[in-house]
Amino acid sequence: MKTPTLIISLIVSTLATATHAQPGCTDPLANNYNAAATINDGSCHYNSVSISPSTTFTLPPQLSETSGLLWWNNELWTNNDDTDTHLHAIDTSNGSLLQDYDVKWAVNNDWEDLDADTTYLYIGDFGNNVAGNRTNLKIIRVEKASLIAGNPIIDSIMFSYPDQTNFSSAGANNTNFDCEAMVLTTDSIYLFTKQWVSQKTTLYALSKTPGTYVADSITTYNVQGLITGAVTLQQKQLTVLCGYTNLVQPFLYLLYDYQDNAFFNGNKRKINISLPFHQIEGIASENGLDYFLTNESLVQGPISIAPKLNKFSLYSYLGNYLNSTTGIQQQKPSQFNVYPNPFTDVLHIQSANTSIKYFIADVAGRIVSKGSFSSISGSLSTSDLSKGVYFLTTSDPNIQPVKLIKE
Repeated sequence: MKTPTLIISLIVSTLATATHAQPGCTDPLANNYNAAATINDGSCHYNSVSISPSTTFTLPPQLSETSGLLWWNNELWTNNDDTDTHLHAIDTSNGSLLQDYDVKWAVNNDWEDLDADTTYLYIGDFGNNVAGNRTNLKIIRVEKASLIAGNPIIDSIMFSYPDQTNFSSAGANNTNFDCEAMVLTTDSIYLFTKQWVSQKTTLYALSKTPGTYVADSITTYNVQGLITGAVTLQQKQLTVLCGYTNLVQPFLYLLYDYQDNAFFNGNKRKINISLPFHQIEGIASENGLDYFLTNESLVQGPISIAPKLNKFSLYSYLGNYLNSTTGIQQQKPSQFNVYPNPFTDVLHIQSANTSIKYFIADVAGRIVSKGSFSSISGSLSTSDLSKGVYFLTTSDPNIQPVKLIKE
């Protein structure tokens, strides 16, 4: 019997596809980038780098225990991790307080992180470093509209860890069941533990529906430090963790280009932060390129660090990825043009946005030029910039980062 031509074609096509599917490192920024790879197998490794904040502001004493951080309603919000039941909005231009909301009737045992979806705010009351034996771990869910109205409606997601069976006191900072970081997806909450003993983090999953649960243990990864905060852009398959080592050396962990919320199956890049003895606790981002981090007050012997708000640019490390089309939902582009590129001493910028702010960062993420234009077009002198690669971003979230080359 003759085999139909259509079936033969499908078989040949399938075999060709399977033959050309090649796992490997697909990130051009990695040391072992493989241009022939078509499937990211999570094998990328990178040079060690350090970054510094582009701006830093000292926070008021009311925020000495700043812990969670959240970009919500076009403002940056934080919470303290002990007794205070208020959420505080921070002015990102100077670090001062703007306003606060009281989460009435809630108790702050140890609030460590914040996140939100369309309807609710989630407060992670899961800090567990005092003795490692809490039996009332929970995430407080607050209806946004009720909080703004001054009459918060709250409920809770109670949970325990499946692998914690011993609830005797472990002593201070001596447990693997502390937690200070969570992110939300469409239907789940993911926790990244702060493991004082192993210096690793375990990823757990929970339902977003109020109730009592035993968390699902997903995987453990050796971060060689203590994870204290997390932020995710689910549609972009990007999550960034913050933390510090046992010598209080802060760092970021960039997790990106993964699938189906398998955060540690894609690219994993650790970036050191040049702020020694800064106990970084919270992280937030609106666009995946600009990040706010807060550190709480730290006083140990001769060391005295005030609570601060720090802003970082990750354009150099994530700009190309977020501007790619693979697995990314692209934002609608606005009318924006930069020329010439490559450039020498002058850049011309045209935009439909007549109040646009711009930022130019070098490959280390340092802001080397910033400003604003009040007209549809403008010229920028770049004679003081060295030859090399730069990244330009703007205050318009619809404009993708632009890679610039100075000759």
